[in-house]
Parts: sequence; structure tokens; C-alpha cells
Amino acid sequence: FDQYKTELNNESNPLRLSFPDSDRRPETEKLVDSMYWVQDLISAPANDLSPGMLQKATEAWVETVNDKVNIEIIVGDELLSYNGMLLTKFGCGMIHAVGRAANQVQDREPRLMKLRYQPYKNAKASSIAIVGKGVTYDTGGLSIKPTSSMLNMKKDMGGAALALGLFRILVECDFSQSVDCWIPVAENAIDGSSFRPGDVLRSVTGSTTEIGNTDAEGRLILADALALASAENPKMIIDFATLTGAQRVALGLQIPAFFSNTIDNSSAIMRAAKLERDPMWQLPLWEGYRKKLDSKIADLRNVQSDNGMGGAITAALYLSEFVKDGIEWIHVDFNAFDNSNGLGQAQGLKAMKRFLLDKYHS
Repeated sequence: FDQYKTELNNESNPLRLSFPDSDRRPETEKLVDSMYWVQDLISAPANDLSPGMLQKATEAWVETVNDKVNIEIIVGDELLSYNGMLLTKFGCGMIHAVGRAANQVQDREPRLMKLRYQPYKNAKASSIAIVGKGVTYDTGGLSIKPTSSMLNMKKDMGGAALALGLFRILVECDFSQSVDCWIPVAENAIDGSSFRPGDVLRSVTGSTTEIGNTDAEGRLILADALALASAENPKMIIDFATLTGAQRVALGLQIPAFFSNTIDNSSAIMRAAKLERDPMWQLPLWEGYRKKLDSKIADLRNVQSDNGMGGAITAALYLSEFVKDGIEWIHVDFNAFDNSNGLGQAQGLKAMKRFLLDKYHS
């Protein structure tokens, strides 16, 4: 990643791939291309990767796959009336609220991207849904971060990048199942229209969330996207997000945490992570912590009321409220970044690709 260097180091010897098994060369090249795409998206500074620029990067890739993918974009105030297959009278109020402080700036308006891949005509609309948190920059909002915590916040769209990267691999490898990819995108900026601590926001389902902290914004945009994905009744939903500091406290910077509502999927992900040498580790969806999200005035709080421990778990429990019963669900909370060199990392991409290909025998 040297596009911002005015003087390049031409003495370095780039790594080159060797293919002892020529049959796997096309698949491996697609994986490597996707990994570098993910890493470049995360590494790009926010002034060069606004919500609109992320949309353009996505559309540029879609144009390369010869009509395999359909894409729909809902931008700005259009979010307030978009409800997909839910057929409610509510729109994506939480995506809009998180991004509305940048809503009047061209290319920085909040938006929702929906990509659809179907392997053959009349295939089931959505066997798998992939969802990715796309906060292109996170100031923390009115619960503003200190400078030291804000420096790396270009990477807060890492979940969107990883979701797009996984979707790209599946499409380019002619995956056997239909896949939808939902990417809610916003910049958590600050101006007179910023949402506030104490506000109550309404999701696309109609449920309400009391805001305890505007720096817990990722779960809000994911909630709308997860509800929309659930409404299409996929067999499985996988979401990716740079969601909590608690995940890093629990597992450090190099190991993504995942949560799953099925034992079989949990075991399969652990196996895939080991085989790919792409570490992931399961944390529990402990229902005993659910009461920490109770609100006296709304259906939920976006952060636990006691400011206690277990923040990665309570964040996952909040998201689970927007996934329909009966759908297999996997939530991945990860760092997406190498703090030592300031570059993005496609953590979990190889493991989750292996998990899906093994599960569906592609």
C-alpha cells in the first residue's frame, strides 16, 4: 500500500506466489485478489473513502463480473422510507441517524448497498446473507473520542470491507448458493444534526433504542441491515463488524471473536480457522447479560446500563434482537487493522471462505 508515497522504494523484492498444485491456482488467485482489495479499502484514509467512494469502489468491482451481481443503492433521506421486504411503515431510521451529520455533504451521505448473486435463473432469492458495518470514519459522535482513539478510525468500515471481500470470492468462484450482501454505510460525524445521548431511535422494524453512547453507532446501522436481511428468510446470516473494544481486551488485536447460535456452525468455523491458519475464537451469547440492555423508556439501550464488563457479548445480544428466530446467525467482531504499520487486515476472510465452501460443498 504505497499509493500515497511520493518516492517509492524500488529495492524491495515483491513476494510472488508459487503454485505446487496448479488445479488450485485460479481459486488461490481470486482469494489473494480479494484479500488485497479488503486490505486496501481498510487502509485508505477517510478523505479518499467516503460513503460515496466506497459505493463507487463496489460498483467498479460489480462491473467486472459480467452481470453476475445486481446492486441496489438507497442514499440519504431515501433511507427514511426504505423497508425492503419488511412491509412496515418504518424506514432505516438508525442508519440515517448515525450518518445524518454528514447528510448534506456530497458523497458523504449515509446509504445502504444491497448486492445480490444468484448462481442460476430462478435460484432461491437468498440462501445466505452477508452483512458488514460500513462506518467510513468514526469520531464517536457527540460522545466524542479522544484524538488517540480517533487516529485509526478510518478502519471502522472494516466489517463492510470483509463482507464485500467474502461476497467477491463467492461470486468469482461460482458459489452454489444464492447470496445477498447488505452494507449499511455512514460517517459518524458531528454537527448540529448529530444524534445525541438520550435520544430514542426507531429501527426499520419499528422497535426503539435509547442511545446511551453515540460511539456505539455500529450496532445501530447493523440492526437495520440485519432486520432487512432477516425479512428475506435466508438460511444463514453472517455479519462482520469492528464493533467493540471489549473484543480486543478479550482476544487481542489478531484474533477475531465470533458468536454463533448453532453448535454445528461454531465447530465448523473453529475447524476452518485452524486449517487455514486464520485464527478465530468463539465467545458466548450469554443470555444472562441481556437484561443489561433494558431501557426504562424504550425497547432497548444501545449500550449496557451498568457500564460493566462483557461489552462484546452485550453488543452481540443487541444485534441478536434483529435476527429472526430459526435463521442460523454468525456475528464476527474483529480489529481489521495492524496497529504497528497502520494498514488494514482481512482477518477471518480465509477461515469464513473455507467454512462456507465446506458447508455447501462448493
